[in-house]
Amino acid sequence: MPDFFADEIKKAIRDAIFHYLKEHGPEDPLVHELTGHAWHDSISLEIPPDTKLGDYAFPCFSLSKKLKKSPLQIAQELFNAIKKHGIITEVKVTGPYLNFFIDKSKLAELTLEEIHKQKDRYGMGSSKKERVMAEYFQANTHKAMHIGHIRNISLGESLARILAFSGFDVLRANYQGDIGPHVAKCLWGYLNLNGEGRLAKTEHKGVELGRIYTEANSQITGNEGLEAEIREMTKKLYDGDKSIIELWMKTREMCIKEFDSFYKEFNVQFDQLFFESEVEEKGRQMVKELEKMGISKEDQGAMIVDLNEYGLGIYLVLRSDGVALYSTKDLALAKLKFEKFKVDRSLYVVGREQELYFQQLFKTLELMGFDQAKKCFHLSYGLVMLPEGKMSSREGNVILYQDLRDRLYELARQEVMKRHEDWPEKKVQEVALKLTISALKFSMVLREPGKDIVFEWERSLDFEGETAAYVQYSYARICSIFKKHGKKAPSGAELSLLTDEHETALVKLLADFPKVIADSSSQYKPHLMARYAIDLAKRFNEFYQSCRILQEEDKLRDARLYLAEAAQHVLKTTMALLNVDALEEM
Repeated sequence: MPDFFADEIKKAIRDAIFHYLKEHGPEDPLVHELTGHAWHDSISLEIPPDTKLGDYAFPCFSLSKKLKKSPLQIAQELFNAIKKHGIITEVKVTGPYLNFFIDKSKLAELTLEEIHKQKDRYGMGSSKKERVMAEYFQANTHKAMHIGHIRNISLGESLARILAFSGFDVLRANYQGDIGPHVAKCLWGYLNLNGEGRLAKTEHKGVELGRIYTEANSQITGNEGLEAEIREMTKKLYDGDKSIIELWMKTREMCIKEFDSFYKEFNVQFDQLFFESEVEEKGRQMVKELEKMGISKEDQGAMIVDLNEYGLGIYLVLRSDGVALYSTKDLALAKLKFEKFKVDRSLYVVGREQELYFQQLFKTLELMGFDQAKKCFHLSYGLVMLPEGKMSSREGNVILYQDLRDRLYELARQEVMKRHEDWPEKKVQEVALKLTISALKFSMVLREPGKDIVFEWERSLDFEGETAAYVQYSYARICSIFKKHGKKAPSGAELSLLTDEHETALVKLLADFPKVIADSSSQYKPHLMARYAIDLAKRFNEFYQSCRILQEEDKLRDARLYLAEAAQHVLKTTMALLNVDALEEM
């Protein structure tokens, strides 16, 4: 519900408490606590689980200790002091709770008129001075791009959109591993597994290089001779040996072109691309700086940062043989973000298994004196599992993006053809592809990031489940209403006519949208937005099934059209923030 309603109820509660204390203890410090700006934060409201209990509830437990009375007694005494006005139509006492009922007509009027006024800007936050860099995707060159990368880019892109909508200056960054042992293995595979011939036969050369890497790794692992060969090849890469650099650059470019094609298909544009090869040497220099600052020290030839006093163990920043690690390069990258790009907040979308690593990184940056370290955040996400278990690009039991998309596309194409036999083939293909990509994105964001996902093919494209297709279908249904009506909702509709419980429930959910934006942004939880999209689609469909629209008499029809159009605006914005296509026909 709009903050306006919550604020008005908080004021009524504050006034009742203030009035009560003035009479019973004018010098009570609580009187001062509830004056000025602090009163707003000291009063917490809840939404009752059943609308019959009220629209808002104030639990009196928090006042019990201060007033030295039971919550039940406080609730009754505050009830006697509450003054009903304007938006508050009724107040009830239920045990230790004060339950408030608000004016539904006022709710509909304020909410729907604000949505129609703001349209796609409804819920948008005011401009902030902070610059945020969201770093995500991070697929390595010379490796297979699989379904795990899809979860990463889907989470990162939706979070970047939500933050930008909330008013932050957002920079999208992609940091990719383009050098190291995995590259050496792929190049060995290219040279020993007919790489040149295989690449000549395919358009998707980056995908084939990923397959070559997987095959090469299976042959190399456990073979001491080949493992030694890979170590030597890796050293040549780092040293810039001409015998290997030309092939590295040629295959690297193939992978980058494959990524560019993927970004276009996924509707993602990065502001800055970083590569490990570009920050490796800078990282070595930073390790020397850390030693001079007394932050790092030598230990058995390696360089470490001892973080035991912070409960974070030992942070290895350079190997004993001088080989740069992820930590070496991440330190340099962070400094680059802070100093060159003037980043105030830095977000890293990386798998859950790296949680300790990022705690160590952020603490080391803090010890180096970077104020931004306290505003670094690791968006940790769980694994994407196959029904048979964990995926690994080394072992080869992965769902490659190309294979995943093609299989889902065929399922989507069959669904579209069943519904629209009269559509031309080109239109069927366009809609099927949008359904496919949207299904992938949405299925990766809907679940809370920290939880694992078991990916199931059919469920991701279920037109009646908690999927992008269901949300898209709901949006298309609203579009069809206005297509039949032939015009938009009229202004000046009598919104006081919207008294049906399904109408009120839909209005309430629309009114919640700014809060969902704020929560998704402040908590870095894009799944809250995906969850809201499902809830809004369900709530609209319940309204649609229970309340006639075009068949009603003029005044009620116009009011319901006004409500439907508001739902259309918010649902479209929600899909845009999740990077899901809004389809007018399905």
